[in-house]
Amino acid sequence: MDLIEVMRTTPSVREFKPDPVPDDVVHALLDVARFAPNGGNRQGWRVVVLRDPSLRAQIRDLYVLSWREYWAQVIQGLVPFAPRDNGRWTGPAIDLEAARATPAPNAFADHLDTAPVLLAVVVDLGTLAVTDNGLDRQSIVGGGSVYPFCHNVLLAARNVGVGGVMTTMLARQETKAKELLHVPDGHAIAALLALGYPVKQLTKLRRAAVEEFTTVDRFDGDPFP
Repeated sequence: MDLIEVMRTTPSVREFKPDPVPDDVVHALLDVARFAPNGGNRQGWRVVVLRDPSLRAQIRDLYVLSWREYWAQVIQGLVPFAPRDNGRWTGPAIDLEAARATPAPNAFADHLDTAPVLLAVVVDLGTLAVTDNGLDRQSIVGGGSVYPFCHNVLLAARNVGVGGVMTTMLARQETKAKELLHVPDGHAIAALLALGYPVKQLTKLRRAAVEEFTTVDRFDGDPFP
């Protein structure tokens, strides 16, 4: 596909056909994605391909707990886990334990283990130049050395007719997830990628116009161009 078309038509896909995605296709996606930009070319990502049905089911169960925490905030009109004090994290806005105990049916979460491909993306924290460490706000920039790789996987997938979604929900249950995946200390769960052939391929995505998020010289400057 044309690069621009791929970039403009790659949605988050959460509903897949049961057809398996061949290993050689998954390998090809990773082979393309590895050229993503990253700090110092340290390539701190590691990918764990989840195949064992029992392991997948356990990861699904952890994901469901995280989804319940997430949804409990959504229904209260909150942005889940957002730093609410001018960019600072001051603790959860809800009772997380109560949220985890409250069912919140969701087709994707409840059947995560049936996705044709599940890739856990782990990052070596020691490879990240986290240049906003120590600032009086939520740190964000470390992800710049791992999420371009994740998005490259999704773009490469779209190019060959495979759909997918990147979710960070598993990080909410990182301790247990790391135990299941035998992830060593000093590493973190960056994302979980679910891939498969989409039931429906969306090609018209709704996004804000450039003039709505781009200004000249100042945050409150004139719209560009």
